Amino acid sequence: MASGEVILRGLTKRFDDQLAVDGIDATINGGEFFSLLGPSGCGKTTTLRMIAGFERPTAGEIVLDGVDVASVPPHERNVHTVFQNYALFPHLNVFDNVAFGLRRRKLAKDEVRRRVQEALALVELHGLANRTPRQLSGGQQQRVALARALVLRPAVLLLDEPLGALDAKIRKQLRVELKALQEEVGITFIFVTHDQEEALSMSDRVAVMNAGRVEQVGSPPEVYEDPATVFVADFLGVSNLMEAEAVGSGRGECMVRVGEFVLRAGCGDTAACGAVKIVARPERLELLSHEDQRENRLPGMVERTVYVGASRQVIVRLPTGAAIQASVTNTGDAEMYRQGKPVSVYVPAGALRVLASGPAGERSDPAVPASEHAEPSGVRS
Repeated sequence: MASGEVILRGLTKRFDDQLAVDGIDATINGGEFFSLLGPSGCGKTTTLRMIAGFERPTAGEIVLDGVDVASVPPHERNVHTVFQNYALFPHLNVFDNVAFGLRRRKLAKDEVRRRVQEALALVELHGLANRTPRQLSGGQQQRVALARALVLRPAVLLLDEPLGALDAKIRKQLRVELKALQEEVGITFIFVTHDQEEALSMSDRVAVMNAGRVEQVGSPPEVYEDPATVFVADFLGVSNLMEAEAVGSGRGECMVRVGEFVLRAGCGDTAACGAVKIVARPERLELLSHEDQRENRLPGMVERTVYVGASRQVIVRLPTGAAIQASVTNTGDAEMYRQGKPVSVYVPAGALRVLASGPAGERSDPAVPASEHAEPSGVRS
């Protein structure tokens, strides 16, 4: 069995009459970078705190390397947690912050020094050992918190939104560094975030959570390109989620009616019949002239264009009243996308996914570009 394997079986947590985590089953492989992704209040942090031992499950098992640790105190579990605020000791310098846990274990001074120096070199802070936390940048403080956790050599490292307090530029830089660090040390990382860009860019696998349950577990391309539920499709980025009617199927495709128009959909529940939802990502759509006669197109009118540098996000209003968004490469020609211009939106069959109709839950307006959301990734907090 791989060191650092975590298995959750029927994991449940109630706070009085509120069900925070609702019977989660998941297997996290040893040495994997695994993210819990979802909106605020979905139960991801509570799940992490139960794995850490800070919350005791109402029911279920937390199996770490073959042993159920659900009732084991936090200090007796071979896991360590890095919090969003880093929780560094302000009166201790970097070296002493990192050495704190080793000294509590009463290791020899030479062993403490060697392991602290190794940990600081690992996070590229070997020249800052004598500085105090207030003399460090936010990114450097985050590295100290990581070094303090890694020096204890846990089987599992738990990270509770550790990049949330940093500015956007540093966050992007540290995403790359954090993933590279995890691959180098080879231990299991369980990462909690509400930011889809963080989860998709770093994780080996992602668990998308909603209302205390896991909606889908998969690799970043799987959960983004092949969402299993309406919630997953809608939560991850701009989804262009529309109501439709499945009117026939065959050869691995489903014919769906959107208003007066019939489209071929080649993904998802292609055997569906009746009311469904369909979804297509903005980057998979193509804007054509209004006169274009290509199949699988929807006529519409440009309602708004948002310039985001390398691309333009074009909002098109359809005859049904729905608005969809297309992401197009910025070629410098703005005339095609001026407000009020009639266009056709080409939706490749391979980009159109059918989902069984059901409540989408709270979601962002698909007509609002990601750049206008509170988070740059387009994910709600």
